[in-house]
Amino acid sequence: MNHRNDNKVLDFITDVTETVTVLWWQFFDWLAVKSWTYLMITALLSLIIGSMLGLGGPVFLLIIVSIIVKSLAGGKRRAEIAATAAATRADVEALERRVLEAEMAALQAQIEPHFLFNTLALIGQLIETNPAEASKVHQHLITYLRSALPQMRDKGNGKLGQQMEMCRAYLNIMQARMQERLTYQIELPSELEFLPFPSMMIQTLVENSIKHGLEPKTTGGHICITAKKLDNHLLVEVRDNGMGFNMHADDGLGLGNIRERLKVLYAGRAQLIIEAPQSGGAVVGIQLPLNGTH
Repeated sequence: MNHRNDNKVLDFITDVTETVTVLWWQFFDWLAVKSWTYLMITALLSLIIGSMLGLGGPVFLLIIVSIIVKSLAGGKRRAEIAATAAATRADVEALERRVLEAEMAALQAQIEPHFLFNTLALIGQLIETNPAEASKVHQHLITYLRSALPQMRDKGNGKLGQQMEMCRAYLNIMQARMQERLTYQIELPSELEFLPFPSMMIQTLVENSIKHGLEPKTTGGHICITAKKLDNHLLVEVRDNGMGFNMHADDGLGLGNIRERLKVLYAGRAQLIIEAPQSGGAVVGIQLPLNGTH
């Protein structure tokens, strides 16, 4: 019987000790992150209330202990908490980046077969009617795949020149489908070709431009892709003279994916810019920082 009572007493002491330890470290962390001004105001209020309740002595002792702890160890603990929080944020951002790149890869895996099958069907049709044109489209498809596949292996990383070359091949294929309804122009200064640029972003803008701007228009239209430096930023724009852009509509899957990827990859230092010129059509740009890219 005594042995059983001894166990209960020991368990009770253990529980109390663990609770006190947890509360102490919570109090310690609270002291570390609070400013001296906040602590002084809290101490004054606690001393007034404690005196009214007849607990002035214990409260005063607690204040003295808090000041000593804050002075001796508060700075170090605050630095540890900040370092832990920074590491946690970095882990979360890394996880978000992996998730977004996985979503991009999954989206690309859905789009690529559709585009590939349509292009192969176009080649098959042209073989019967225009073999020379079929050969050209076949070469454009090879160029497109040579640009796209290495970027898929590199988990979404790439160079601006690669992105433009892929867009050129894509537009050449779309020209074979739309004929005179599609013309395009690409302006890329040679000094910008090897700058890092996230894969599939420009391609997505071009696809949106054709799907929502030019294909619905009877006469089709023109697409111009430009890249230029603006101070410490790189700006890539896709401009068309199509049906225009509804500024009140949602981004849609493609543009929404670009916004999220830019947010994660560049920590808020990059942006997707959408404009609806008075002359008609749409201008959609991606602005990236030149220093500290992903």
